[in-house]
Amino acid sequence: MPIIVNGKKLETFQFSGGECHIKINIADISDKTSITAHLSSSDDIMCLMLAVDAIRRVNPATVINLTIPYFPYARQDRVCNEGESLSVKVMADIINSLHCASVTIYDPHSDVTPALLNNCKIIPLAEIVSNHLAKMVADKKLALVSPDAGAEKKTRMAAKLLSAEVFCSSKTRDTMTGNITATAIHADVNGRDLLIVDDICDGGRTFIELAKELKGGGAGDIYLYVTHGIFSQGLSEISPHFKHIYCYYTMLKDPEINNPTLTIFSK
Repeated sequence: MPIIVNGKKLETFQFSGGECHIKINIADISDKTSITAHLSSSDDIMCLMLAVDAIRRVNPATVINLTIPYFPYARQDRVCNEGESLSVKVMADIINSLHCASVTIYDPHSDVTPALLNNCKIIPLAEIVSNHLAKMVADKKLALVSPDAGAEKKTRMAAKLLSAEVFCSSKTRDTMTGNITATAIHADVNGRDLLIVDDICDGGRTFIELAKELKGGGAGDIYLYVTHGIFSQGLSEISPHFKHIYCYYTMLKDPEINNPTLTIFSK
């Protein structure tokens, strides 16, 4: 995924030894610099750091406003087992070291990320969903479904903006293996059309198991919205369980990014 500096894709390449290299156009750097960083690898993070250094060498006084749609390492926002790192803090410390005037992130995984970031601005899930799916939710009379306790607060905020009903579910996960061991629905969903909302879909197991439980409870059409569509296992396994899938942006590449069952709002 690219890093965009003042509307232009950053020029990058990798040396044979594995080191990243970047080059900016000095004519593009003025008193204000906008960077949008799609960080899907450690190399992307390094390129961002190199870009900020290069920009400040051209204009030390430039005001940098940074946008990171998907904030990496944010899912490890607590230490679950002895010997682990607090990854989100490590990442936040890296971004804070860049001394940006603002850091805008979309739908953070938890309140921990913005608490650790300096000058942080948030685009919440509720705002994204209400901007893009309000008409569909109203027309289809969809109820919103929270996939677990961690997503319930966000789901209720979105439902309030959409004047929609909320159904809650829960899951049990093994912190050592990451595997989901149980999924439960805490509502009568019989005959209801539903929209599951959450911040991240990685492999999709959470949503596949939830969709099975909802169908088992008599639910009608089921839609899925996730802000960050990592979709590390592709769409072939998850898409049959949903009428349609929506995301703000995705890490998918061709040809799956053009899958007809997927709508990407940031395109």
